[in-house]
Amino acid sequence: MESLADRKKRVRKIIAKLGKQYPDVRCMLDFSTPLELLVATILSAQCTDERVNMTTPTLFRKYRTAKAYAGAPLEELEGLIKSCGTFRNKAKAIKAACTAIAETHGGEVPGTMDELHALDGVGRKTANVVLGNAFDVPSIIVDTHVLRLSGRLGLAKAHNVAKRYADKIEQELLEVVSPAARTRFSHLLTWHGRRCCAARKPRCPECVIDSLCPYPEKTQAQP
Repeated sequence: MESLADRKKRVRKIIAKLGKQYPDVRCMLDFSTPLELLVATILSAQCTDERVNMTTPTLFRKYRTAKAYAGAPLEELEGLIKSCGTFRNKAKAIKAACTAIAETHGGEVPGTMDELHALDGVGRKTANVVLGNAFDVPSIIVDTHVLRLSGRLGLAKAHNVAKRYADKIEQELLEVVSPAARTRFSHLLTWHGRRCCAARKPRCPECVIDSLCPYPEKTQAQP
């Protein structure tokens, strides 16, 4: 059994190695304000960042404030985000969240977990994306890649590595990742998950953190 101290030490090594591999790591959603990031993150559910980034320029030009989103006809909003999938639910979530921001927060996106999570359509993942990238609040962002890699790396309990346990996995990662590194750590795992540690066939022979990973089903180099 790995001690908590040893797990923290291994996490520091993982961050160092992935940091060298991905020196330009960052949030892949394009935004210039907390409101833009909130909207983009809502759109990113079950949708690629690339598709969201193709959709948001028109959206951001048309609606520049929370009040503008709140007053937008739902059908109009749906039409502009249709390419992002589940667009009806996303349009309702954006409109509801922005209505609350306009009415309760003076039009400014709040900068705390409790206030963000209280907005309709904003779960902990979305709140952490906004906190970590728009407000520089250290945050663990549990997307599908962080979910998968935290299990393979033995940083979250295996039986918890499922989407319904994302909040618990966040808490487990908070125990082993230092506050200053949390947002960057999340992005590093996401980038590594996209580029190397794939869901079905991870490229373990090419992995820079192979020696730090206890995953028992590693792929082998081809002869």
